[in-house]
Amino acid sequence: MKMQGAVQFTVFLLRVVSGLLLFQAGGLKLFGWFGGMPPGVELSTLLVVAAWLEVFGGAAIILGILTRPIAFVLSGEMAFAYFIGHFPQGFWPIQNHGEPAVLLCFIFLFFAAYGAGEWSADAFLHRKRETGSNVAKGLLTIGG
Repeated sequence: MKMQGAVQFTVFLLRVVSGLLLFQAGGLKLFGWFGGMPPGVELSTLLVVAAWLEVFGGAAIILGILTRPIAFVLSGEMAFAYFIGHFPQGFWPIQNHGEPAVLLCFIFLFFAAYGAGEWSADAFLHRKRETGSNVAKGLLTIGG
């Protein structure tokens, strides 16, 4: 049982840290946080869409709400980011500085498959829904 707690704590940390990194990347693009975009880099429509996905998706991942569908979309966004922004500079991620995009792509793919874990808004809402339906079943049994 202790091992399961360690697993859930690790999933929680991975979710929060990866969501925070993505949230910061979107904030850098949209709001100029952390020094903003480098001089000469224009925000194309594609970058603005990516930034909004990163800000809202990162916040949702941090909270663990709607994790599976949002993580799936973000995994795809990171794959696009790698192939559009990094791959043209070289084949290997170490050459083209695409390591963060590759890691986040597969981290979000993990969350799309695994879910947010026990320490998340998704799990809280699931437990609340289950408790409510169990109470309703009990009331029906008592009344019927």
